Amino acid sequence: MTKKTGRKKIAIIEDEQSLLWALCDQLECAEYEILTATDGKFGVEMVKKQKPDLILLDLVLPKMDGFSVLRALKKDPKTKKIPVVILSNLAQDSDKEKGLKLGAEKYLVKTEIKIEDLPKKIKEYLV
Repeated sequence: MTKKTGRKKIAIIEDEQSLLWALCDQLECAEYEILTATDGKFGVEMVKKQKPDLILLDLVLPKMDGFSVLRALKKDPKTKKIPVVILSNLAQDSDKEKGLKLGAEKYLVKTEIKIEDLPKKIKEYLV
């Protein structure tokens, strides 16, 4: 299905404002259409309405944590096939395993990646 803009749509669910804007800048420069949510509950609603091509998901979020967001999206037949890339400060193996087990395509630790590299890293998950 082609979007009206012809660009892939990426939803970013992130509550840290400065990081959110930096991510938006990088991805808009890479020609993506960006949707944003700063809490988990709104993120789930937005994804269900907008059906993005990919979701960048933080885990530590107000109103609904990222694991709960991931669970809700993977349970819903309309959103379960949308690839989710977790982008979190939680670097423990148990968090990584939990995120991947719940259906995330990739688990990226914020401190281990450069924001400029993000468009390259997520490109492989965009169909």
